[in-house]
Amino acid sequence: MTTDPVSRAAALREQLNRYAYEYYTLAAPSVPDAEYDRLYRELQALEQQHPALISADSPTQRVGAAPLAAFPSVRHRVPMLSIETETDISAEGARAFDARTRKKLGLTPEEADIEYAAELKFDGLAINLRYEQGVLVQAATRGDGETGEEVTQNVRAIRQIPLRLQGAAPPVLEVRGEVYMSRSDFERYNASQLAQGKALLVNPRNGAAGSLRQLDPRLSAQRPLSFFAYGLGETSGWDVPATHSALLDALHDYGLPVCALRAVCTGAEALVAFHAAVASKRDQLPYDIDGVVYKVNSLALQRELGFRTREPHWAVAHKFPAQEEITVVENIEVQVGRTGAITPVARLQPVFVGGVTVTNATLHNQDEIDRKDVRIGDSVIVRRAGDVIPEVVSVVLERRPMVEGLGSDLFNPARQPMYPRFLLPTSCPVCGSHVVREQGEAIARCSGGLFCSAQRKEAIRHFAGRRMMDIEGLGERYIEHLVELGYVHGIADLYKLTLTDFLTMKQRADERDGITPETVANGKVATKWAENLLAAIQASKTPPLARLLFALGIRHVGESTAKTLADWLGSLALIRRAPAPLLLSLPDVGAIVADSIADFFAEPKNQQALDALLAAGVMPQGEHAPSARLREKLAPAALYATLGVPKLTATRSKQLAMAVPSMTGLAALSIAHHAALADFPAEVMASLLGWLEGDGHRDLLLQLDALCHELLASLPADEAEHGVLAGKTLVLTGTLPTLTRDQAQQMIEAAGGKVSSSVSKKTDYVVAGAEAGSKLGKAQALGLAILDEQALLQMLSEE
Repeated sequence: MTTDPVSRAAALREQLNRYAYEYYTLAAPSVPDAEYDRLYRELQALEQQHPALISADSPTQRVGAAPLAAFPSVRHRVPMLSIETETDISAEGARAFDARTRKKLGLTPEEADIEYAAELKFDGLAINLRYEQGVLVQAATRGDGETGEEVTQNVRAIRQIPLRLQGAAPPVLEVRGEVYMSRSDFERYNASQLAQGKALLVNPRNGAAGSLRQLDPRLSAQRPLSFFAYGLGETSGWDVPATHSALLDALHDYGLPVCALRAVCTGAEALVAFHAAVASKRDQLPYDIDGVVYKVNSLALQRELGFRTREPHWAVAHKFPAQEEITVVENIEVQVGRTGAITPVARLQPVFVGGVTVTNATLHNQDEIDRKDVRIGDSVIVRRAGDVIPEVVSVVLERRPMVEGLGSDLFNPARQPMYPRFLLPTSCPVCGSHVVREQGEAIARCSGGLFCSAQRKEAIRHFAGRRMMDIEGLGERYIEHLVELGYVHGIADLYKLTLTDFLTMKQRADERDGITPETVANGKVATKWAENLLAAIQASKTPPLARLLFALGIRHVGESTAKTLADWLGSLALIRRAPAPLLLSLPDVGAIVADSIADFFAEPKNQQALDALLAAGVMPQGEHAPSARLREKLAPAALYATLGVPKLTATRSKQLAMAVPSMTGLAALSIAHHAALADFPAEVMASLLGWLEGDGHRDLLLQLDALCHELLASLPADEAEHGVLAGKTLVLTGTLPTLTRDQAQQMIEAAGGKVSSSVSKKTDYVVAGAEAGSKLGKAQALGLAILDEQALLQMLSEE
């Protein structure tokens, strides 16, 4: 694992954002909750140690995932925050929460115990119900905590949820709770589906989540859902009770279902007793839970304790030990995820764990397989971590199948495992592209991002995004239909679509899903949406080069890196064949990013997909000759330092360039011909010669040498005059009066400046608008120059 905080934080952000997308948006998580929590805590710790690493895309700065495009968006008036998970599942977890809470309140050991409200942690889908004048007017999912999805019509079908509150209800009352499917309802529904030969639900939680995401409320109404209220959102005209327990009593009085299995606990030991009591009856409950929740009962104390960015200080979720069973690994297969992640999966003899029959379990990655030494035929302990995703915990070695083998003593043959160690494939099992694993990364990935069918939907979704090719209207639902129904096999196919294709696709998708649009029922066919989509696709054919590079979905290549590639190398043709050492010489391009770009273009199938895209009429704009600033980067001393030769420092690279001034000469260097390097330390020489013998390294030097000569011949004599903000780093925060964030960023970059997402000592200016947040405070604390929009425009006018 890399020790570089910047690279590690970037990798963690990518992993966590992907896992959050799988969990909340797709309802198809690929890792256990415990793994997500572990990575989240690691990222949190890194950002606390290095505040400059905090970025807008960090999961610590947000709650969860984006809403589905298929439903109207609802902005929560009061954010729906998540609750911290206590990682110690023993009794000490409850005691630790009590100790933290007492410390935050400044209570001494002699002072009175804190009163808590203790509840169950349900395994369903969080929902916000809005009542106005006692009538249900809106229901919305949590979404990303700030914005959710409106599912009012589907929620109306849940009979436990009253359409009108009992008694004298306040003008506005937002009730928060959990929609779930009971075990008995789940079993009855699946039995009915089985009898009809229809698809079964995987488990009650997915049943609840999937039901609320049905576009047709009639289909949602067929699935038996239940609800428990546990909190508040916005209220108006209501005297909120003084304690959380009294609040739940009040909600019950309004006719809302509130779980009866709850208690008011005074002190840590009462929490411990509640946790133990619920755990003992967990299997007998009519619904699934994965722990309990403790909340400081006094709402006044809750306000005093306040919130951290993502979670309240006054509540914690205390989970139960995951349930475990023993079964046998019948096979180990490999799955390719939407982002190319290669995940090994154990196919198991069916075993009943935590309320469901488990037949598959994730093995995570090669490191985990090696650490646990999981093999086909092994008896393994399987756990439903977080009571959702099954995983293999360990191997029961004494049950491993063994065969007799020849040992050193012919009269005492050694016993050997029947099956060999499992190794991930070097080629993608879906598309055949080569598999890469970055330094410090646990996950191996398919490199064929533009070609691999397993990554097709994700590649197109990214390609069409607003900050990439900006194909307005091409959302998740249309992408799924285009791919699943065979209209699009790669990004180039988008530019071959016709109006007939879109209309036929929509008709087939509606028939498949049992949907009859109102226009069709009235004998009409809506075409405007398809015409608009076609126009948006055509409008995207001439993107700036940097946007096209960003749209290709090259791992680690964001807007800033794409702009660096476009500015310095100038053309897509040159970028496509630039080796990693040349890329590494560019500003702000590290070794991992350089290798990722080179690996992407080294995959022939990505090159084929890119050729098809250009043949379809996509023409990047703004291409130009390479930057004159590249001249100093092409010097042998500079390039030697980017080769990645162990012990070859920048100083040693300069010495090497003086002794061997050409890469052709370096490629020919051997043990018999290095008298010119007699002054080099023996360990440096050994490292250099060892590197030269590495696979393809001498060829790389020859390729690099030829490319450098070509580039030097094509470079302009002088670099164009720099902009007024050349070399300056700016941070945008808050809402500007007339400029959008994108417009301001484009103007800054056009003037030679760079826009960063975080404030540090290296920041030159902070541009602050209305409702500027913590970045403004940090800038003031560091004494940085702060501009408003007018000052920024004045500075840019001096260009």
